[in-house]
Amino acid sequence: MSNKAREESLVLGPGINSPSSPPRTVFPGGAGGGRVTSPRDYVAGGACPSKATIPGRTVIVTGANTGIGKQTALELAKRGGNIILACRDREKCEAAAKDIRGETLNPRVRAEHLDLASLKSIREFAGKIIKEEERVDILVNNAAVMRCPHWTTKDGFEMQFGVNHLGHFLLTNLLLDKLKASAPSRIINLSSLAHVAGHIDFEDLNWQIKKYDTKAAYCQSKLAVVLFTKELSRRLQGTGVTVNALHPGVARTELGRHTGMHNSAFSGFMLGPFFWLLFKSPQLAAQPSTYLAVAEELESVSGKYFDGLREKAPSPEAEDEEVARRLWTESAHLVGLDMAHGSSGRGHSISR
Repeated sequence: MSNKAREESLVLGPGINSPSSPPRTVFPGGAGGGRVTSPRDYVAGGACPSKATIPGRTVIVTGANTGIGKQTALELAKRGGNIILACRDREKCEAAAKDIRGETLNPRVRAEHLDLASLKSIREFAGKIIKEEERVDILVNNAAVMRCPHWTTKDGFEMQFGVNHLGHFLLTNLLLDKLKASAPSRIINLSSLAHVAGHIDFEDLNWQIKKYDTKAAYCQSKLAVVLFTKELSRRLQGTGVTVNALHPGVARTELGRHTGMHNSAFSGFMLGPFFWLLFKSPQLAAQPSTYLAVAEELESVSGKYFDGLREKAPSPEAEDEEVARRLWTESAHLVGLDMAHGSSGRGHSISR
């Protein structure tokens, strides 16, 4: 797999390319009095209802060079945050940071290199943040891979499980001390409605035994995100750090490139109008992340799953405490996390 192909996959927001958009129509106000400006926005949900600002707070958004991640970073930059865009492609990340600085007039927006498909890169990024940043107030674990071919990370993990879950699992754990010292602070993990179809196969987490199923692998990775959120919340009780998971909605981003829908004539000509109506823009899909990051009424809410702007019960397996604990133990072993001290070891590469 080329570096370019892998980078193009490390963006968040389940969706497909946008068909040509029909003329926009103004509809009544969305959540919190925000305006939605098309039938699609009216169906998909409204703007973040909170008007809270975050001056002086440091925010990290992974996969922020495009799609929902970039829009989330932009929304939080508008609210005065010190924004760190963490992306694999430094050039694209720098361009995104420049765009956000120009649009928001917030000079405190910068790019940093982070490859979630590399444990080494994750440790280097975390080490730099710990050394250079006085605080970390908000961590938005946004980046993801969706239904890619049977690729593996640099450490031998199945790509979707490795990036969507293990990469953010290690990153979050390495930054926990900084987050605790900055409390009250927040962690936002982007999952997906697809988690309801997921199952954690502890006998073959990395698809080395059974035939690879890219859809099932994606669903497993997103279920893992919710389980990680639940267990992390339990461990963070009393620290002032909250963590919640969310499904941002189905958005038109680059993440759906491997589903085949981009190249389908049927999808383009027959389903295009329905896709336009039901699929969120990246800007609208960034509203739930923004809400969880800033809303004052959510300051003590933790361990929950949100579907858009509303709390919702996740799948039964996502609430299984035994599965969550076991997944934590397995994940810590795979990434070489020293569970006693919260630091990282060398990692455990697996056979392919």
